[in-house]
Amino acid sequence: MKKFFLPCVLLISYSLLAQKKEGKLIKGIYLQWGYNTEWYTRSTLHFRMANGDNFRIYNVKAHDKRDYDAIISEPGQISIPQYNYRIGFYLNKSHTKAFEINFDHAKYIVTDGQTAHVKGRIDGVNVDQDMVLDPKSFLHFEHTDGANWLHFNYVEQHTLKKTASGNRPLFTYIWKAGAGFNIPRTDFTWRGNRLNNDFHIAGYNISAEGGSRFYPFKTFFIETTVKSGFVHYINALTNTTTDKGNRASHKIGYFELIATFGFDIN
Repeated sequence: MKKFFLPCVLLISYSLLAQKKEGKLIKGIYLQWGYNTEWYTRSTLHFRMANGDNFRIYNVKAHDKRDYDAIISEPGQISIPQYNYRIGFYLNKSHTKAFEINFDHAKYIVTDGQTAHVKGRIDGVNVDQDMVLDPKSFLHFEHTDGANWLHFNYVEQHTLKKTASGNRPLFTYIWKAGAGFNIPRTDFTWRGNRLNNDFHIAGYNISAEGGSRFYPFKTFFIETTVKSGFVHYINALTNTTTDKGNRASHKIGYFELIATFGFDIN
């Protein structure tokens, strides 16, 4: 993922430079880190194989993989669980409007053992039947080094309650909306032959998010939000160790719960 962090760093540097020169566009910055959990709609998976096979698997169930226990077992590996980070740029002095780079490292795993309808061409033969999704006899499909949704959001924040002294917000409500790119790393198994593929820009997403912030201190906050969106993977890599050129596409809707902590940098 390092090669995808560089554009973000360059964007931040450019924004800070613009702030220094103009003193108008950016009125502050905030940084956030936290974790999430998801629920997914059913999906139709479309596979286009290098050997010419082309088939769809309909109404497929999938789940996330939270891995919260890794925070305790491997506390230095903070990016093992499903994580989130946000880099925001306030657009006014009252901090009610912002532009945000919003990254969700979610995990999408097609549930093994389910029976789904398969239609298309496999091994040069037309199929139209129910099949069990088993990694040894058929296939397994997941985005677990990340479904990885990168969003560019417009953000608004408004005060719900101020501190007893009235000089700063204590609770605020916040909403966000935007769109962006999917950068998954797809783990694909075809008849027991598995490969965790490369990170790859593979589609687009749109989302909306809303929730609240609690400011126990002036520049430190805890944010809890709910998020819902649509994700379209157009060209996910599904190679195996012996077969290259395989691709998959699918669309999903999702519902997400997110908790982060953050800092305002004025």
